[in-house]
Amino acid sequence: MADNIETSFHAAIDAGKINGAVICATDAKSHFVYNKALGERILLSGEKVSQQLDDVLYLASATKLIATIAALQCVEDGLLTLTGDLSSIAPELAAKQVLTGFSDNGDTPLLEPPARPITLEMLLTHSSGITYDFMNPHLAKWRQKFDPPQETSRRPVEEAFSYPLGFQPGTSWMYGPGLDWAGRIVERVTGRTLGEHMQHRICNPLDITDAQFHPVTREDLRARLVDLNPHDPDALGRAVLNGNGDMNKRSKGDFGGHGLFMPGADYVKVLHSLLANDGKLLKPGTVDDMFRHHLGQEASAGQQLALAGPLGVFLRVGIDLETQMGHGLGGLLTLQDVDGWYGERTLTWGGGMSFAWFIDRKNDLCGVGAIQPAMPDIDLEVVAALKQTFRHDIYRKHAAWREQQQQQTAQV
Repeated sequence: MADNIETSFHAAIDAGKINGAVICATDAKSHFVYNKALGERILLSGEKVSQQLDDVLYLASATKLIATIAALQCVEDGLLTLTGDLSSIAPELAAKQVLTGFSDNGDTPLLEPPARPITLEMLLTHSSGITYDFMNPHLAKWRQKFDPPQETSRRPVEEAFSYPLGFQPGTSWMYGPGLDWAGRIVERVTGRTLGEHMQHRICNPLDITDAQFHPVTREDLRARLVDLNPHDPDALGRAVLNGNGDMNKRSKGDFGGHGLFMPGADYVKVLHSLLANDGKLLKPGTVDDMFRHHLGQEASAGQQLALAGPLGVFLRVGIDLETQMGHGLGGLLTLQDVDGWYGERTLTWGGGMSFAWFIDRKNDLCGVGAIQPAMPDIDLEVVAALKQTFRHDIYRKHAAWREQQQQQTAQV
């Protein structure tokens, strides 16, 4: 018998592997609704309280979908274009060179100028050459040699990701902070912080009132903040980030790639709006474009290499390597049906090690699963298995509900 959410998650809670979880899923018409808060969360005092659907979660890289929507709103407003040169708005991007390696003695970086300008589309699809330094050995070496992280220094996007490009823009693919740059560009063209723009253009239309970028300062949110506990007294999101909160500790400002906190019950409102294509956030044509493969031939080849490489198990977000995949605007994109599961052109990604989301327009289903791993010894294998249980069992529950609806209709 296949794993189900209730049995598997409660077993992990009883075994002390996770503290709790929030799972929310729905269809376009909100007829099928699955909302569950399981287990407990630990307060800063050490007291345990039941997990609630409105508990405030750290989204980590699930922030990227929200930042993508913000950038696409700027495209609709005529402030940006997907394929235009961004150098006039972000001259720092135009000044970046491509790091190809180091000299034989290992001291001198080998740099070459970019062959083409970086575009917003590249930033949104991880094809710009802007790569997380910990995912590229040359960039990691450059960072350690020329810009080592400072323990007490908090820096804005421009300074935090000042290192060179990992490849020529548009010629390959690797996961990185492109959405942090996209968020900063939104700030420059709108004259507002990313948080202000998101509240006005994304949260307000969906009646979301409980979202804030790190650091979370609102006392009403801190009272429900899962990542404020004895193992994470600074609310950095350590459990989501496998015990490491450096990203938030060193960030200054609103980072569109990793910095947002929000309840799961609110995050699913964003997913639902895109699934229903209700026009509250974006025009229908823009939403359709999000679910289109946006990588060119070279970048697609680079993505396939990455998905098959050592980091592929993380970059495939639970999808088998044999499945054809691409990249839409906001997440990984399936390019074929997966039997009994994701339909063709399902958009999906996650956050840190414990947050997962998907939007499947073909099968009319979207969902978010947020697991709260037990600290300090996080069992990544258990967490990964639970994410897969969520991803698959929610489809079984949806199928069972549809069958029940059909039987009820037949009886009328």
